[in-house]
Amino acid sequence: MTGRATGSSFVGQCLVAMPAMPDPRFAKAVIYICAHNDDGAMGLVVNRPFEALTFPALLEQLRIETKVAPADVSIHFGGPVETGRGFVLHSRDYIHEGTLVVADRVALTATVDILKRIADGSGPRQHLLALGYAGWAPGQLDSEILANGWLTVEGDDELLFDPDLDTKWQRAMAKLGIDPLLLSDSAGHA
Repeated sequence: MTGRATGSSFVGQCLVAMPAMPDPRFAKAVIYICAHNDDGAMGLVVNRPFEALTFPALLEQLRIETKVAPADVSIHFGGPVETGRGFVLHSRDYIHEGTLVVADRVALTATVDILKRIADGSGPRQHLLALGYAGWAPGQLDSEILANGWLTVEGDDELLFDPDLDTKWQRAMAKLGIDPLLLSDSAGHA
């Protein structure tokens, strides 16, 4: 990938938006990186609710019949790209055709079948349903990180699957040992 001198990949990491993030769609965002290679990068915002749609309403739209749809399944704004497309980030206890293993404990599935399994209680133990995703062209994510737009932190189960969305950004910063109030809005270069 252009601009990635070390050949590093951020797959399995969370991006944590710096306080001065200029794009309001990503202000205080925590994004789990699912793919990062020579073709670009793809991730899911894990701390933004998608309040315009409930899980039971989504099942109804997709004509997925269930006896009782769990009301506690929230839908997240995964990012501004293809917002009509759904993704389920989940624990690796559910691996089926179409599942991409992202990291040791995390997988990604974008099939209707996983929604059926979640609805009937036989889906993955931990899951995050998102509409849309965040995407970067080749070299773009690396450039944004070098320009101090993002910090990176290991993506763990708590940051990914904890339903307390309001504090994920602060908790991600705390994992890095950073007090956001002490960060500068501009980058320094030697």
